Amino acid sequence: MCVGSALLLCMLLGGCQTPPLHRGLTQTQVAALKSAGFQETGQGFEFGSTGPILFDFDRYNLKPDVRRIVERIGRTLQSAGINGVRVYGYSDNEGTEKYDVELSRRRAEVVAVELVDVGLDAKRITIVGKGKRDPVGDNKTPGGRAQNRRAAIVVSPR
Repeated sequence: MCVGSALLLCMLLGGCQTPPLHRGLTQTQVAALKSAGFQETGQGFEFGSTGPILFDFDRYNLKPDVRRIVERIGRTLQSAGINGVRVYGYSDNEGTEKYDVELSRRRAEVVAVELVDVGLDAKRITIVGKGKRDPVGDNKTPGGRAQNRRAAIVVSPR
């Protein structure tokens, strides 16, 4: 009887295990990210790799519609219990390397400020200016350059 009780207890406890983490995130967090438009990439879960956090030429201010998108993403992250993110800023290839890195850093920074405004912890947000590296559009066309003037929010707890 003692062995049978122990076996039953093990089976019951085994059924109560939490689901395994996916890249350091719970299944609920992954579902929240995916429903908010994040895509899984080699870096983690990324929002904005091909838009919609886009900027005008030589600008780093958020347009009102883009600001609302970033606020929505911030609220989603906060409600899912995700507080640590990396924000990458990018530019097209129209400026010097030094100028583009600084412009892209400012783009990342303005997105990070919006995330802090909705409640994320500023100490857990990393800002990275990538300049003209990692283009998603063809820098030989106006449309491609517009796609490259962007920011991306990346969640990767590991």
